[in-house]
Amino acid sequence: MGKIGIFFTLLILAFQASAQQVEVSGYFTQDSAKLGERVGFVLKAKYPEATHVIFPDSAYDFSPLVLLEKKTFISNTQDGITTDSAVYFLSNFSLDPSVFLALPVYELSRYDSITYFTNEAELKLKLTLDSIPEQLVFQENNVYQPLERSFNWLLIGLIAGAVIFIFGILAFVFADRIKAIFKKNREKIRWIQFERKWKKLANLLSQNPNQELADEVIGLWKGYLESLTDQPFQEWTSSEIADALDDREIFKALRSIDMIIYAGREAKTEEATSYLFGIAKATYLNKLNQIGHERATR
Repeated sequence: MGKIGIFFTLLILAFQASAQQVEVSGYFTQDSAKLGERVGFVLKAKYPEATHVIFPDSAYDFSPLVLLEKKTFISNTQDGITTDSAVYFLSNFSLDPSVFLALPVYELSRYDSITYFTNEAELKLKLTLDSIPEQLVFQENNVYQPLERSFNWLLIGLIAGAVIFIFGILAFVFADRIKAIFKKNREKIRWIQFERKWKKLANLLSQNPNQELADEVIGLWKGYLESLTDQPFQEWTSSEIADALDDREIFKALRSIDMIIYAGREAKTEEATSYLFGIAKATYLNKLNQIGHERATR
């Protein structure tokens, strides 16, 4: 044997020694399973710590079995030997009495890879029926089963269109009444808010007459009257307001509160605030009647 022969012999022996360093094994977690039942296949590999090994993934062809899930575990290394394991959850849809599976493990090198296969593991088919009788016996059932009907979008669309059309006609016919109801409700809410705030401020002013409270009371009253009549009450003087409403008692009531604001005098305000509140309420009621009259004349 020449030097070249010796070289190739040593190379083959080194290759075989390297190949034997990777040990693989695989087995099913149960020996039989029903058709479509989920069953696990355990794949293990032991190899030197410096060796790079990979397991098959979902791209591998597991037929006639179907891969459902792959579960991997953390590698364990002791004394330079690494142990890897994974569980492949599979289902069998083959009607053969037994199916066999051998999975590969790939050792990656710099320029090539080596494949190691496990021994074939057997999975037997577990039949639900031991045998099929020669004459089939059917259970009598005369109850009618309801059939699923497809959703009639055309009918639903026509119904929805008709409902929208009817509501449109009603809105057109009763538009004035709806607006009047809305206006009345809005005025009622404003009145409730004004009444609550007015009584609170008037009570505080009677207990402690001062310029700040007096100015706030007058501002609240003028603002509310302005919202009811659309007239510039906040820009008018007390005499101008009395002339506009043709009521000299309003001038006296406003004047008594103005004296607190401009002259800093203390005065009894219960009578003035009560009279101004009555004017606001009468104007509010007149506004409600006006809204109803406008609807009736249209």
